[in-house]
Amino acid sequence: MSVRIKRIYDAPADDDGYRVLVDRVWPRGVSKQAARLDRWLKEVAPSTELRRWFGHDPSRWDEFRKRYRGELEETPALVQELVDKARSTSVTLLFSARDRQHNQAVVLREWLEERLGSG
Repeated sequence: MSVRIKRIYDAPADDDGYRVLVDRVWPRGVSKQAARLDRWLKEVAPSTELRRWFGHDPSRWDEFRKRYRGELEETPALVQELVDKARSTSVTLLFSARDRQHNQAVVLREWLEERLGSG
C-alpha cells in the first residue's frame, strides 16, 4: 500500500487509512476526538534530546536524519508494526511541526518505504 505524511492540523480524510501520530508530545489545540487517531506511537518519535537539538533548523537536517535513523534502529518491533500495517493498508504518519519537509515523519516514511521495498 502506501505511507503518507500529513500535519495533524490538516483535516482527516477517508483515504488516510491507518492514522498514526509520531510526535512524542501531544499537539497543542487538537482534541483526541478531532485527531481521529488509530495509534499514537510516541516511542518512535525522536528523543527529547534529539528534538531539542534539531529545533527544526534546516541546516541540521542531514545530521538529524542520521541521528534519528539511529534511534529508529533501537525500536525494531514498533517500526515493524508499521511496516506490517503498511503492507495491508494505507498508513498516514501525522506530525505537528510547521515545516513539512524537515520533520521526523519525513524520515520515518523513508525508513518504512526502505523496509517495504526489501520484502
